[in-house]
Amino acid sequence: MSELIKTVKDGVIEQNNRAPGTDKTAKNELGKDAFLQLLITQMKYQDPLNPSSNTEYIAQLATFSQLEQMQNLRSITSNSQALSLVGKNVIVRTKSETGTINEVGGKVDFVNISNGKARISINGNLYSIDDLDSVIDDIYILEKGRPRILEKANLEYDAENPTDLSFNVHLGEGETTADNVAVLIDQNLLDASVITLEGNTVTISKSVFENAPNGTYNVTVIFNDVLLTTVKDMITVTVKNSNEELNDPEEPEEPNGPEEPNGSEGPNGPEEPNGPEGPNGPEEPNGSEGPDEPGES
Repeated sequence: MSELIKTVKDGVIEQNNRAPGTDKTAKNELGKDAFLQLLITQMKYQDPLNPSSNTEYIAQLATFSQLEQMQNLRSITSNSQALSLVGKNVIVRTKSETGTINEVGGKVDFVNISNGKARISINGNLYSIDDLDSVIDDIYILEKGRPRILEKANLEYDAENPTDLSFNVHLGEGETTADNVAVLIDQNLLDASVITLEGNTVTISKSVFENAPNGTYNVTVIFNDVLLTTVKDMITVTVKNSNEELNDPEEPEEPNGPEEPNGSEGPNGPEEPNGPEGPNGPEEPNGSEGPDEPGES
C-alpha cells in the first residue's frame, strides 16, 4: 500500500526518477493501481470544510471493483487462449532492446502460467502471449509446403537429333518434402529406369520417344510426399521429324446378322401324318354283306 502513496507537491504527484530503458513504454490507459492511487490521493487532500460524501467514495470504489474484475476477466481469457494454442503453429513478434522486430514461428509445445501471466513455448523458448501475432492452420502449412512445378515448360524432341529432356521441379518444404517422382506420358506410366532426379531437375531418357509419332504429349508428375501430390498440365513434349506414323485404330468388324429360322416344324418341313388307319393308308371296304358275295339262287 505504501507504494501507492506518492508525494504531492503543488498539486502534482512526484514520480521517482528511473534509468531509461528499465521500464516498458507506458501505455495510454488507466490501470487499477493508478486508479487506486488517485482515489487515495483524493481522500488525503480533500477540502476539510467541504469533504466528499460517502456516496461518492462508494461509487468510485464500485468503479474500481468493476475495473479490477474486467482486468481479471481479460487475464483469464488470455490464459484460456494460450492453453488452446498447444500443438498449433503460431508466429510471435518480439522487440529487442535496440527496437528490432523479430519474428519467430513454430509449433507451441506447452504453456507456462506464472503470476497470472501466460507464456508459450516455441522451439524450447518461452514467449509472452502478448507477443502472439498469427495462428496458422495445419492444412494451410501442408498446402503451402507441397511439391510443385513453378513454371510451365514445352519440351521439344527432335527425332533427327534425339536428346534427353529435362525440366525443373520444387520438391516441397517441411512435412510434405518429396525425394522422388513418377512420370506419366499421356497416362502411360514410365519405367523408373528412364527417369532420373538430380537436385530439382527431372530428366526423361530420349529412348522414351524413339518410336513416338509426331505430336504433342502431356506429362504428369507424381511426387512421393505424404500427400502424393500430382501435377498436370504444366509440362508438354512435342515430337517432330519422326518417321513413325500414328496408327489409326482398327474399325471393329460388323457382326453377322441373325440366321433365319427354318420353321418350327423342322429343317425339311412338316411331315404329313399317316392317319389313324395305319402307315399304308385306309383299306377300302368290300361291301356290307361280308367278304364273299352271295350267289344266285
